Amino acid sequence: MKTLIYSLAFSLLFLAACSNNGNKTQTAATSEATSTKAVVSENLEKGTSTAAILRSYLKLKNAFTIDNDKDAAAAGNEMVTAFASFDKKSLTPEQDKAYTDIYDDAKEHAEHIGANVGNIAHQREHFDMLSKDMYDLVKLLGTKQPLYVDHCPMYNNDKGAIWLSETKDIKNPYLGKAMPTCGTVKEELK
Repeated sequence: MKTLIYSLAFSLLFLAACSNNGNKTQTAATSEATSTKAVVSENLEKGTSTAAILRSYLKLKNAFTIDNDKDAAAAGNEMVTAFASFDKKSLTPEQDKAYTDIYDDAKEHAEHIGANVGNIAHQREHFDMLSKDMYDLVKLLGTKQPLYVDHCPMYNNDKGAIWLSETKDIKNPYLGKAMPTCGTVKEELK
């Protein structure tokens, strides 16, 4: 009987210790996300004409890293609005033409992501193509914030896919929680 009581007491202590550690991890993750969001907002606000588009793209990417299709859809809709409000007046004729090509494609992908809550696999298919468009957009117009071009070799039956990130740390939006650190940094954009 004493053995049973000791075993029960030990089990309760063990479970209590594990749940407290989980709360610390969750608090640390929440704090890190808030800090990253503040840095992203501050850097994007410094005057890039693509700030709103990039901000919504990064929200979208971050939603996919935690498998959140609802936040991804909201960010996709936000991105559609950001594209619509982009001011092309400062673009050269060549930039305007290239931007229009990117805009047409990227807007369609953002709309699909916004309209497909509950189908994260379909959203991620469009995110793959949207990420290529965003890479082209940043190459075309530049950015005041350092961005990293990350690559997941396993997505899409090992065909791979890229995404843009505001941090060097790999947080995979294609595989989400299943394989959060799968990938490598391929390029830094400044």
